[in-house]
Amino acid sequence: MIVRMIRGALIRQKGKMLLIAFTIALGTSLATAMLNVMLDVGDKVNQELKTYGANIMVKPKDSSLLSDLYDVEDEGDAIQTSYLQEDEVSKLKTIFWAFNIVDFAPFMETAAALPDGSEAKVVGTWFNHHLDLSTGESLDAGVTTLRTWWDLTEGVWIDEQQDSLNSAMVGAVLAEAQGWKAGDTVTLDGPASSAEVTIVGIFDGGGDEDEQIYAPLDLVQSLNDTEGKVSYIEVSALTTPDNDLARRAAKNPQALSSADYETWYCTAYVSAICYQIQEAITDCVASAVRQVAESEGTILDKTQLLMILITILSLIGAALGISNLVTASVMERAKEIGLLKAIGARDHSITGLVLAEILITALIGGVAGYFMGFGFAQLIGQTVFGSAIEMRPMVIPIVIVLIALVTAAGSIPAIFMVLRLDPAEVLHGSKA
Repeated sequence: MIVRMIRGALIRQKGKMLLIAFTIALGTSLATAMLNVMLDVGDKVNQELKTYGANIMVKPKDSSLLSDLYDVEDEGDAIQTSYLQEDEVSKLKTIFWAFNIVDFAPFMETAAALPDGSEAKVVGTWFNHHLDLSTGESLDAGVTTLRTWWDLTEGVWIDEQQDSLNSAMVGAVLAEAQGWKAGDTVTLDGPASSAEVTIVGIFDGGGDEDEQIYAPLDLVQSLNDTEGKVSYIEVSALTTPDNDLARRAAKNPQALSSADYETWYCTAYVSAICYQIQEAITDCVASAVRQVAESEGTILDKTQLLMILITILSLIGAALGISNLVTASVMERAKEIGLLKAIGARDHSITGLVLAEILITALIGGVAGYFMGFGFAQLIGQTVFGSAIEMRPMVIPIVIVLIALVTAAGSIPAIFMVLRLDPAEVLHGSKA
């Protein structure tokens, strides 16, 4: 009997029920899309920000201590006496969060005299250095992928696997001042030796590097007589935004409780990754480049907040739409409901009947909305991040709960109308 009544009501008012289902589908699709993007956006934002440089700096412990004591911001401002070992750089890929280390490059800096008698900073580094790790993994690391914002105005990047050791890239400002172009040969007189290099590329980096010369690490080590050593390492890592636990751990990890320490160590906070780097590389200090690390957390938090607000507003809009449609449906069926009350139907039975009709409609709209949301999420992912959004199973129960809450909230005015409805007034047009 009840099934026939529900089916009859759905068929008779199919227009309004389709509108209710459509309203729920729109709200559900937007909520589904936003929730999936919000849960996946952390890695996407991190990946985007990694194109703007390293977020961790690794320096020799003694060098870092001197910088802190004397407020030396640039290692080139003082004579460097302590170094890191080049053969330990690959240990970055052996820490617990090795897969979060997406790129890195060691650097060696020295001053060299130019043919006109002036002096310029020469920076030795890896460009696309090939590494075969003890784990069996192979990778190419270096500034070719770490400095993606550099604009090559002339020539090409240095290719370590093809170009000779005596190749160099020059910043646009220095190249213009010296009148150099790609293909020119320049003699560099370093503190320990000289080298003749061929300029293969001129770049515009938008910073101090535009007045510098970049060359393979081995070449600069020979100029400076520091074979096998590096001044510092820049690391680009995918990290989790800092919270109170991460900030406490950054001050003193040993002060944490065992449970907090384990949680912190096993979460990709920038401080946890720095701590593990210090465990892997001898006598080093790893610290976050705060401008980058803090920007990641701020941008991610604001992005997620925006998505939460969009989700809430879409659900409020859906609830208001459902409320209007369900109230109109109940008003049209006032005589039917009044007759049910007149022949003895209880309020809770009639309320249950109305809710059952709405929930069936909500189920249809919710299923359709979920798949629409899947499509919206992929559209956002491809448009904004250039990659697909992973659909999280945990979104399904969240969406079900949200649909139930929105449907219930939208049905409240109609339920009150059903409870207040007087059979005599509805059936006879006046109070008995």
